[in-house]
Amino acid sequence: MEKRAFYLRAKRNGDVRIRVIPGHFATKHSHVNYCIDMTQVKSELKMARAATRLFADDFSFTPVDTIMSFERMKMIGAFLARDLSHTGINQHQDIAVLSPEITDGKMLLRDNFLPYIKGKRVLVLTASASTGMTVAAAIEGIRYYGGEPVAAATIFGARFHTDADVPVSRLFGVEDLPDYASYLPSACPMCKAGIKVDALVNSYGYSKIL
Repeated sequence: MEKRAFYLRAKRNGDVRIRVIPGHFATKHSHVNYCIDMTQVKSELKMARAATRLFADDFSFTPVDTIMSFERMKMIGAFLARDLSHTGINQHQDIAVLSPEITDGKMLLRDNFLPYIKGKRVLVLTASASTGMTVAAAIEGIRYYGGEPVAAATIFGARFHTDADVPVSRLFGVEDLPDYASYLPSACPMCKAGIKVDALVNSYGYSKIL
């Protein structure tokens, strides 16, 4: 499976790259024809810093009190809090970074996290937003707990509209993979054609099905 892999580099900074594997993959919400491997950009210091600078450029004039980090993005979240607090409208602000629990697709905040959300301006940070469901759930949760969603940032995502109409920054998009496709599991043409699933995919990576 990995022999089919190739790399995409971010248009704004070629030092930021993701590994892409074509095939048949099952995620929590859908079946897709590409596995987007973001391990390097989420885990390696230099690449995470390069990615963070791109996000910071996009949101230097967006007021942010809290960054809500999903899908193992907390290192980038910490770098982003630092960068935003050093320049632009958030200069000298103390920006919090949270990683909330997700239960049955709903965001859960414990009481000790509430002061960082209620009445605060919150930026959503996630690795993938190909369907927009993660961002939409985060925005719903932020509003439920009394916060104000002000922006969203993702490494790879589609263009989508949010009910909160917040700006979304993407380092890579589905337009970088013109034949990228996402299907409901019940409507997946690869399944109907008898093509077996190569791997199960989530925010931690992929597990091949032998």
